[in-house]
Amino acid sequence: MARVLLAGESWVSATIDHKGYNPFPHTQVHIGCEELLRVLREEDHEVVHMKSHDVAEEFPETLDELSAYDVVILSDVGSDTLLLSPKVFELGRPAPNRLKLLAEWVREHNGGLMMAGGYLSFQGYQGMANYQGTPVEDVLPVTISHYDDRVEAPEGVKGTCLDAEHPVTRGLAGEWPILLGYQRLMARPDSQVLAEIEGDPLLVVRSVGNGRTLAFASDISPHWAPEEFMSWSGYAQLFSQSVQWLAPDGER
Repeated sequence: MARVLLAGESWVSATIDHKGYNPFPHTQVHIGCEELLRVLREEDHEVVHMKSHDVAEEFPETLDELSAYDVVILSDVGSDTLLLSPKVFELGRPAPNRLKLLAEWVREHNGGLMMAGGYLSFQGYQGMANYQGTPVEDVLPVTISHYDDRVEAPEGVKGTCLDAEHPVTRGLAGEWPILLGYQRLMARPDSQVLAEIEGDPLLVVRSVGNGRTLAFASDISPHWAPEEFMSWSGYAQLFSQSVQWLAPDGER
């Protein structure tokens, strides 16, 4: 069992419905990772979900706070949200750089860090995720583009497992179900590409100092991860094995 912090993978929509002459404004919180949370918990992992709008204020600011977790998953939450806590953005006071903190936690404290793809992952939509050049990029198994790195594939494209013996992808040989997009990333020389998509890395792992990192270039939820992928029996197996490998007591 691993103790996991999943940060991001939620959003708030503000909508105005017009019913004749009368507008009706309302807001709604959407959770994109419900299926991932369910399957990880069914595999006995202890998972805390920190919604995107809570990350700026509540994400750990010390190594002691991070040590409550074995694995941190960043999914669809941009670097600004981690960098600009309310005390910095609203009060103009200094605060810990949580991107540097994550990198130190991985290298020196056996941390396991995963980034999953999305519009606010890696470099993201119009470059707004903006992890390129940050300490988080330094420890990831991939290098990130300076520019919008999305590859939209509305026709559906399939990933292919390259190593079905690795602990992360064990038992997942062959083609995987379709995905509707991904991020174009470049694997580092000291990383291992476990799956590819359209000739690009899809799943990449790396050992960094005392820790480990993993990059999954597509989404863990819609729209890039359609029903075909999320209902696949390998979905739970893939991400449970990923978490277990990243954890300090995994197969190291």
